Amino acid sequence: MLGEKVSVLATAQPSAVDPLDLRILGALAERPETTVRDLAQALGIPASTCAFRLRSLRARGVLLGARLRVDPTALGLPVQAVIRVRLGNHSKAGVDALFDALVVTPGVLQVFHIAGADDFLVHVAVTDAAALRDIVLEHITVHDVVRATETQLVFELREGVGVLASAGPHD
Repeated sequence: MLGEKVSVLATAQPSAVDPLDLRILGALAERPETTVRDLAQALGIPASTCAFRLRSLRARGVLLGARLRVDPTALGLPVQAVIRVRLGNHSKAGVDALFDALVVTPGVLQVFHIAGADDFLVHVAVTDAAALRDIVLEHITVHDVVRATETQLVFELREGVGVLASAGPHD
């Protein structure tokens, strides 16, 4: 019975990963700056195999690239908030225009288009309360589709364990 479920799941995932892929991803998650040679050595596989697997993970859309993580406070942006945005109407053009405008707004870290009472969550980092107000008034409520906003200050942010923690054994 378990074998049947696994085969159904495997066929439902077009970019399925195998145990070696998971080991590579797990090692990269722990040390994203590592070289292919060092990664291969740590995993006990040839560097050519490691490089091939990395190219394959990228080509299949499993590995989406590398990101630079910067501490906003170190850049003079100590105030973080999540702005909840509710729309008055949900035309595709209006939603797309708002989404496109939000992601290019200075200070915006992430934008989530969500289901539920709110339509968007906008995570921002700014210098102070006045800059936070300006994002709301000059970049969000100026859009005709926006009905209401609610701003919540972030006291502390912690990263979750990520998707690789639930992907199974990495050894």
